[in-house]
Amino acid sequence: MLGMEKTEEITFDDHNHFFTGNVDGESIEKAIRWILMGARKPSLEHPMKLHINSDGGNLTDAFALIDVMRTSPIPIATVGMGNLMSSAFMIFAAGTLGKRAIARNTSIMIHQFNHEYMGKYHDMKAYAEEIDRINYRMVVELSRTSGLTEEYVQTKLLNPSDVWMSAEKLVELGFADIIF
Repeated sequence: MLGMEKTEEITFDDHNHFFTGNVDGESIEKAIRWILMGARKPSLEHPMKLHINSDGGNLTDAFALIDVMRTSPIPIATVGMGNLMSSAFMIFAAGTLGKRAIARNTSIMIHQFNHEYMGKYHDMKAYAEEIDRINYRMVVELSRTSGLTEEYVQTKLLNPSDVWMSAEKLVELGFADIIF
């Protein structure tokens, strides 16, 4: 019908996704679906905002979301609040440069990749090689999102102890752009 073309309504949920709780296959799938659906709406003129409050979880699942964020035609702003730890830290840092905001009172922590694995000796030995590759991908991704050298990331951020930091330190290191 002439003049009765369907117009696309943009809602709050088109622009905002709340990532809370554990980083796992289910939570990652929801976030990826949100990004892919948003990318299909050319009328989205503003960045999509991924609000994160998470203690972390599965790093390899987090990498799936990070890859989708990086290839999205629409910028993905990240907003960290509450808890930003472990793999959730990685997701936050992967937000579009200049669009990563951190709440002043956020608890922020990054640490070495860890995993519990049980199995036969040869399987564990083979998996150890994959753990090395996962750790290397983590170093490269943190270096890419901050501008820090891989050596700095490996020795200062992924040392044997958990590394806790303030919102100010997160900005200083280049993982966040603004404190609110």
